[in-house]
Amino acid sequence: MAIVSGSISEDRIDIHSDNIGDDAFLRAGLKLNHLRMIVAIEDSGQISAAAEMLNISQPAASRMLAEMESIVKTPLYERIARGVVLTTFGQALAKRARKILLELREASREISELKSGKGGSVFIGAVTAPAMSLVVPAIDKVRKAFPGIEINIEVETSNVLARELLAARHDFIIGRIPDDVNPRLFEVREIGIEKACLIVRRDHPLLTKNASSLADLHGYGWVFQPPGTLLRRTLEDIFLAAGVPLPENIVNTSSLLLTCAIICETDAIAPVALDVAQFLAGQDAKASDVRVLPTDFKLDVKPYSLITARERALPPSARLLYDLILEESRKQGC
Repeated sequence: MAIVSGSISEDRIDIHSDNIGDDAFLRAGLKLNHLRMIVAIEDSGQISAAAEMLNISQPAASRMLAEMESIVKTPLYERIARGVVLTTFGQALAKRARKILLELREASREISELKSGKGGSVFIGAVTAPAMSLVVPAIDKVRKAFPGIEINIEVETSNVLARELLAARHDFIIGRIPDDVNPRLFEVREIGIEKACLIVRRDHPLLTKNASSLADLHGYGWVFQPPGTLLRRTLEDIFLAAGVPLPENIVNTSSLLLTCAIICETDAIAPVALDVAQFLAGQDAKASDVRVLPTDFKLDVKPYSLITARERALPPSARLLYDLILEESRKQGC
């Protein structure tokens, strides 16, 4: 293993052992420069070479070896004709020291990548429409530029996402603040309006019309998101405002996959985000049986936002994705 030359930190280090207290070496004065020295001795087999690798004098290297033997209270090396060789105790210490130095290098690399946004994990949540239209293209950019970043995304309702953000399970979310949650707990940046539509199966009877009215929809089965979710409430308000009876034959599910399965096999109708409907209708699979149902009314849900927890700073990798999503929303004119 290569040894980094230059100045040596005086920070003390702890080596764990089954036969001594966890902090015995630390309290006795073992330091990082000692660990570098024992590894250098194992690699080079000579005190002079080890000293050169650490950019110190040979007498200083000899004193360091003596200090280590005093700390561990056992011989760590033996002199031979061509230099020195580690004892069994020295080999054990060098083995642990090498692992510690490697971990420190990895810690330095990881922190450096986190500072630059080139590494780390990002945890985000989003409602369906911006997950499709904004998060997917932003993720594509991140993966191409910084493949070391691991992205975790949950697609759920705003009610669920907001509470998980407060529980620190997400770095940020894209959605809305629920009515029963204190808005002062969040930082909010509005980025778009979710356009929704109704979907039906291919060859559905209503597709023979140029545009279906609310009255035309009466009598058909429906697949809705669970009661209280925003898209469902929006459509219910449209029915109520028009004086049209609310749908009665209803299946409630938050699963898009199950929604598609029911739609493709029955005459049921379902409200979904327009981006999702267009994606499904364009696939070369069973889901392509889904069609957008033309209507004579608009189904627009209230704006969604980039939401962070107030006074909680975003990690660099999360900030990178946040900025890319914001950039994508501006590009799309959201």
